[in-house]
Amino acid sequence: MSTRFRMAITALAGMVSILVAAPATAMPTAAQSPDPRLTVTAVTLGRTAVAVSGLNRVSVPVTVKAGYNSDDPIYANTLLNVFLQRTGGIGAVPLMVAGHLTRTAGTLKNGTWTGTVDVPSTANGTFHVFGVLAGETLDGSDGSSTTETLFNGPNIAVTGLHQPKLGVSVIPRVVPFGSGFQVKAAIYDSTTGKPYSSRILLQIANEHLCIEYDAGSKYTDAAGILFASFPAAAADYVTCVRVRGKFFDTLGTTFVVRRPGIVSAVPSKTSAKVGTIVPVNGSVRGAPAGCAVVLQRLYAGTQWRGVSTGIVRSSGRLTVNAQPPYVGNVSYRVSLPTCNNYQAGVSKTFVIRGI
Repeated sequence: MSTRFRMAITALAGMVSILVAAPATAMPTAAQSPDPRLTVTAVTLGRTAVAVSGLNRVSVPVTVKAGYNSDDPIYANTLLNVFLQRTGGIGAVPLMVAGHLTRTAGTLKNGTWTGTVDVPSTANGTFHVFGVLAGETLDGSDGSSTTETLFNGPNIAVTGLHQPKLGVSVIPRVVPFGSGFQVKAAIYDSTTGKPYSSRILLQIANEHLCIEYDAGSKYTDAAGILFASFPAAAADYVTCVRVRGKFFDTLGTTFVVRRPGIVSAVPSKTSAKVGTIVPVNGSVRGAPAGCAVVLQRLYAGTQWRGVSTGIVRSSGRLTVNAQPPYVGNVSYRVSLPTCNNYQAGVSKTFVIRGI
């Protein structure tokens, strides 16, 4: 996975969600290196500072002096893309892209490329030009392992006013297994707390459409609210809400829906000598692998206390050990504490008789 693709994921997933943050997933990486044919000698920005309000974007000219060392005609119209990363301030956008700059002077091997970076208010802070990439595809979806050619370029200071903010909720709040769900997204002015005076394009998408492709946007109502419905199968994947831009999002959030903690557990024996270890086997629906579970014993008929622990395996199965401490009926249950997007849950109570 290329550097720019990782940063594209960060740019979306790093935007704060009011729901459960999607857990990070390790992805294999291929060998990566800058394009040896690209040499960058200068990058200039048309402005050193800019103020942007609301959902507007301000176009800032970008000029690149570079050379692309190829005699192949297929590269004659090579495009360049300039990457700027946040180095200061607080805002929803961590990465900006001046995309698809075209050659407007000189030759392919010694030319000038020009274009713009469209700066949103959510870029509030300081950004620094750190690299240039040749080509049309920016997200690595073409399978390329070519990374940016690093270049220590200029800075731009962005003052964001009346920045947009997203409020997102899922209906129902905890999604049962086998059920579909709705996402309600609201966009509003973070300064006034009120909706903007116009309908706004939002994108609510699921799974790979959150990163790889443009899933299409729809207009909110006059109050800045948009609903989207998803089938039951979508609940197992990341969902996102985005305010799309041409080369990077103005605003966005990703989340996985909350799931109920449904636990089952059965002792391997219903009676055992006092002090004997009795394995208790069970499962958690949805298989939240790596989540801890606790075997609890009922004390004095009123209070549950943990006596052993286990981990949910990738199959969803679990094993904990009971050890009846006295002669007579001992009540147990298995508890799943809240873990990632899984809510707390307990199994039915079961009894092991100490003999």
